[in-house]
Amino acid sequence: MRKNYRVGSRFYMALIFLFLYAPILLLVVFSFNNANSNVVWQGFSLRWYQELFRDRQVMSAVYNTLLVSVLATAISTVVGPFPAVGLFGMRRRWRDPILTVNNIPIMNADIVTGVALCIFFVAAIAGWNSVVVDGWNGFVTWLEENFRRTLPRMGEVSMGFTTLLLAHISFDIPYVILNVLPKLRQMDRSLIDAAQDLGCTWMQAFWRVVIPEIKPGIVSGALTAFTMSIDDFVISYFTSGTTQTLPIYIYSMTRKRISPEINALSTVLFVCIMLLLIIINVRQGREERRAKKAERERA
Repeated sequence: MRKNYRVGSRFYMALIFLFLYAPILLLVVFSFNNANSNVVWQGFSLRWYQELFRDRQVMSAVYNTLLVSVLATAISTVVGPFPAVGLFGMRRRWRDPILTVNNIPIMNADIVTGVALCIFFVAAIAGWNSVVVDGWNGFVTWLEENFRRTLPRMGEVSMGFTTLLLAHISFDIPYVILNVLPKLRQMDRSLIDAAQDLGCTWMQAFWRVVIPEIKPGIVSGALTAFTMSIDDFVISYFTSGTTQTLPIYIYSMTRKRISPEINALSTVLFVCIMLLLIIINVRQGREERRAKKAERERA
């Protein structure tokens, strides 16, 4: 009975993994297809990988996606731990409502967040252009007419890379906060008091005591933020302006026909992610073995 249960559970697990990874496997296989079809196999070829690295539009979209994701992750990782520490030190009656507000960008529908940010950026840019830009250019015109002095004019601001980056930062920071808070709860609060009693200022105690304790949470938050940022489409679509990211570029291709170049690009991304996961798992395994070895030596 127990043996049949094991066979059945393994078969059920195999079906689940087949359901999850069969589309990706099909995509990887047809990235090496010599034909334009994603259904009919006509021989092995690296043609689409060559076309991929020659396509400037795809490479530009990949560059924009990676640049926005890296910058948003870096800024969110630097900014996120500070409000997390502030929330950790608050009383519960104040902390819980603020945590609810922090969870809104995570729980809220992407379409609502994207439209809201789009309206906000459009209103802010319109106000800037009407007040600052028009005011400065009017002042320049008055100087040129009265004093015959030429000054540089200010161009109008529009939605683009900056608004896209700000939008990604706005939904990345909550993920960093939520990953750092559990590590702060696990930390012994007396460590900060002990560091200050030994002569550290609060900032020195923060960098030398708090940061090492919450470092795993910061790393987890950074990885989560990077994953959410590089995968985002809806919010990017409403806030990107003239800047084109990879999800937006692929969406624009689906209106006509998806090129097999996307199969090659998806395969490259999938392999990179798999290598990253393998490196992380190997590193964690080594750290666990070192920790167990240190415990045995102490015993």
